[in-house]
Amino acid sequence: MNKLCLLALFTSMVSAMPSIGQTRDSHVDLPHLERRGNATQLLVDGKPFLVLGGELHNSNSSSVEYMKNVWPHLTTMHLNTVLLPVAWETIEPEEGRFDFRCVDGLLEGARANNLKLVVLWFGAWKNTYSSYAPAWVKTNTERFPRVQMSDGRGTERLSPFSTTVRDADARAFAQFMRHLREVDGNTHTVLMVQVENEVGVIPESRDHSNAANAAFAAPVPSALTSHLERHKATMDPELRAAWEAAGAKTTGTWQDLFGKASLTDDLFMAWQYATYIERVTAAGKAEYSLPMYANAALIRPNYEPGQYNSGGPLPHSMDIWHAGAPSLDFLSPDIYFNEFALWAGRYTLPDNPLFIPEAQGGSAGAANAFYAFGHLSAIGFSPFGIDDQGNAPLDLVGITNPSEHSDNSAIGYVYTDLSRLAPLILEKQGAGSISSALMEGEAQRSARLSIGEYTATITRAGGTSSAGARLAAMFIATGPNEFLVLGSGDAQITFSTDKPGPPIVGIESIDEEFFENGAWVPRRRLNGDEDSQGQALRLYAGDLAEGKIYRVRLYRYR
Repeated sequence: MNKLCLLALFTSMVSAMPSIGQTRDSHVDLPHLERRGNATQLLVDGKPFLVLGGELHNSNSSSVEYMKNVWPHLTTMHLNTVLLPVAWETIEPEEGRFDFRCVDGLLEGARANNLKLVVLWFGAWKNTYSSYAPAWVKTNTERFPRVQMSDGRGTERLSPFSTTVRDADARAFAQFMRHLREVDGNTHTVLMVQVENEVGVIPESRDHSNAANAAFAAPVPSALTSHLERHKATMDPELRAAWEAAGAKTTGTWQDLFGKASLTDDLFMAWQYATYIERVTAAGKAEYSLPMYANAALIRPNYEPGQYNSGGPLPHSMDIWHAGAPSLDFLSPDIYFNEFALWAGRYTLPDNPLFIPEAQGGSAGAANAFYAFGHLSAIGFSPFGIDDQGNAPLDLVGITNPSEHSDNSAIGYVYTDLSRLAPLILEKQGAGSISSALMEGEAQRSARLSIGEYTATITRAGGTSSAGARLAAMFIATGPNEFLVLGSGDAQITFSTDKPGPPIVGIESIDEEFFENGAWVPRRRLNGDEDSQGQALRLYAGDLAEGKIYRVRLYRYR
């Protein structure tokens, strides 16, 4: 799903390049998305790139001086990419006067520490609020109106129905992207851009301003209804159910098409935020066409629209977002609580590759990273609060074992191994020769995974201390009967097959390997007691810290 293209040469050297989505940008080999075999991957300077990321706390990137002590800490964790905000108020403190000194300092800091960046544009919204908008916007409520409650009270949220807000936001973003092209267009420190942050409405399910009420009572735009008709077969089941329950109409108001329910308010706001962000995104891409995405704050169990960010790019409204914001390259989930596999899977679609810009860290994050890269061919993974040295303050609602989320050292360990294996992982993602299993919570004691001609059964081990911990195992096929295996947590793995041929699977050999002098080299051969006499592979929680992987060779017999 690559929406980018190579762009025209500088001004007087412009030559026509007739390709869809072309802009006036002059730099070749821009970071872009490209379908490579079974996976959509991010290409940087012509090569696939695996984003081993971490997101800073929101305000830390507002100070170049503050970041001086943060950069070295990030490099010790083997990140290759940092996600950091650039706030509208930082670059346009007065209307029409732009100041990019902080942006330039952040670029210099990243380059000095050999790190790439994903920039988060905190324009009109950060997690529904407008806290990073400039003072000249915040204080002029007549010119820049707010979302209103049903009783007429205002909120600290700029209205997505205001063209004045939208156009000011888009102008600032375009100026930022123009500057980024000028100072980074050849260096490619910045890989992608997130447009706004976790948009939506709370504590009610929609805006009740006069403009919003008028739009809600008006016919649903034909651009959306025609999109729904064309994509009915692949539409999200929840959206399709609401539409069909109301008669699958193609004309009428929002309630005519989707029913009188709070979900309809959510879908209505989704269209408004999507079309707003489309204008901002398109303005930025016209200046510098990097990959761009929007992120979603997910729904907690049993929450209704308004209790969560109503209108954000959630799974049930992704079709609406794709219709309203075609300039976005993908939509992303911020996953902080349980059911990681479920939520991540809902964002892994043929037209929507997986990138996780915010997630919990700790041992849970390490396991989730293995699953995202190995099973879902993710572009990247990024725990939030990566600049904490120790415990990161997280919203732990819905998390059954908070202790496994608190220490970012586990992320450092998993990134160490993944950075060394990144070229192989990217190759195998495209070939479909990599997979991972994930166990979440005490109730899940085992998992089965197809790996080529074999089935791996992963069972918890290690006693009660690890009973509720999140556990993952990654398998990378290096031959018809050979796999590299690594993971996080204590597990025992056995192998079987239901494919034609001899029915019994044996372990020919297991070699533990360590990274030395730029390559993985074998040390011990673990046959005998260490592999239960050729019956099982044992993973240990300490393997990550030791930097150990296993090379397993299988054979079949009767």
